[in-house]
Amino acid sequence: MNLRILRIELRRSVAPWAGAVVVAFALAFLHLVPGAWSRGTTLWTAQWTSMALWTRFLLLFLWPLAVGLGALQGLRDHRSKTAELLASTPRPARHRAAALAGTTAFALVSAFGLVLLVGAVRVLAGDAAYTHLGWLPVSLVGALALVAGAVLGMGVGRALPSVLTPPALAVGAFVAVSLLRQTTDAAVPSSAAPNRLALLSPAVSEVRQTVFTLSASVHLGQTLWLLGLAATGFALLAAAGPRARLLAFTPLLAGGAVALLLLPADPRATYVVDRAAVTQVCDGPVCVTAARQARLAGMAGPGREALRLLRGALGDAAPVTVRETTVPRELLGEAERSRDALLVDFGDEVFGGASGERLTRALTGQGLVPLCHARSSAESGTLEEAVAQSVAAAWVLGGELRPLDGTMYTLKDWNAMARPVWEELTALPGPEQRQRIGALHAAAVSCTDFPFAALTAGRVQ
Repeated sequence: MNLRILRIELRRSVAPWAGAVVVAFALAFLHLVPGAWSRGTTLWTAQWTSMALWTRFLLLFLWPLAVGLGALQGLRDHRSKTAELLASTPRPARHRAAALAGTTAFALVSAFGLVLLVGAVRVLAGDAAYTHLGWLPVSLVGALALVAGAVLGMGVGRALPSVLTPPALAVGAFVAVSLLRQTTDAAVPSSAAPNRLALLSPAVSEVRQTVFTLSASVHLGQTLWLLGLAATGFALLAAAGPRARLLAFTPLLAGGAVALLLLPADPRATYVVDRAAVTQVCDGPVCVTAARQARLAGMAGPGREALRLLRGALGDAAPVTVRETTVPRELLGEAERSRDALLVDFGDEVFGGASGERLTRALTGQGLVPLCHARSSAESGTLEEAVAQSVAAAWVLGGELRPLDGTMYTLKDWNAMARPVWEELTALPGPEQRQRIGALHAAAVSCTDFPFAALTAGRVQ
């Protein structure tokens, strides 16, 4: 297809509108709709991998739009009543199909690339010190998915020339993607369908940890599946009779069969740790991952101070290093714990936006009372754990009692539980106070007892 044909098709087809819809919807969603993509460590422009995965997440909406707009484009000959005329011309149908499909593919890829360009500029303008190309396969498969969906829609639209075909295809595609899409509320992705079948959906789950990316087998299997979809769509678009239309489904079936063999059956193999991203970068005893290297300078001082305070409060039981956790989190599940390391999860708002004295207080509270429950970007364990951390941090720092910044609980609820415990603890003799703090730490690290009870001599509030 030369530039002249491309210009003509861009004027005659809905391809420019399809591209405009993709750009407008994607940017409006990412900038105007509140969600995990717009805040915290999983902000869509915080890291290269998160940018790629969040734009793939948008295929939950963009892919059905591409399928529906492609079907609308496939009705062009039927709407203009030129199908019989064009069939009588000596130009092969595959040439006309290539011009139509190529123009739409160009528009959609350009639109998706523009969204990625906006994200890339903002990533570069931010503090992402970890630069890599591992995000490219995620985005390339996303662009291929939009093209395959649009071409499949064109083929079905030409094979079933009805005004109901575009909306029916768009709704059907949205339902299929929604049912197959995986979620990551657990430590491993899950869906209503078997894992291999779920991975036929081009949309990915919401991003909860940016050091994980899709595995190579997922990229390869999805690529073959999408190429089969695109080939079937093109064959339907160029088909001249019922037999050709029936044979057009061969690439779809073949691509699907091969993809199902390649895609991982075990959900744990869907996402893999980016080994370079989780490499520990240290300043003395304080370490963060390479993906968070920009946080190390502001973390080193408060981290050392917290370790010093913990050593004075806990003696030999105190942690000796500060380290960012890289273990997959399960919402409301059991968190990673260590007796030797103070583990930090920047996905927690208590640490995510903290610096200086606030960060020292948060690290001290976490070192004294490691949380037993994993948390999301807006949660900080249970209310009892939040109170226990605040009380223990105030006791060690020798300051006033106040909640840790970033916890999700109301001041009224926190005060109702924390004040009586604080008054009881500070009224005890010094050795007994230290004994209760030590018992609190031991219970929190083991997670076998109810940690909060250690502050109240076993009386659970």
